[in-house]
Amino acid sequence: MSKIDRITTDAGVCGGRPCIRGLRIRVTDVLDLLAAGATREEILKDLPYLEPDDIVAVLEFAARRHDHPVLRSA
Repeated sequence: MSKIDRITTDAGVCGGRPCIRGLRIRVTDVLDLLAAGATREEILKDLPYLEPDDIVAVLEFAARRHDHPVLRSA
């Protein structure tokens, strides 16, 4: 089941950048932690107000955001 609804945008929160459940934790913050090698468990320990499904939502959001159709030329 999709968790993408956990990602919110609000002009008054982090300048309208995608955040997790309206918290001031941006999608990019969690992606940066994961890219730096942090485990899900480490992230959840360091940011105790996050839930495991929030990390799933971040990854789903990133995957959808960077997906694009492949166009083939004739």
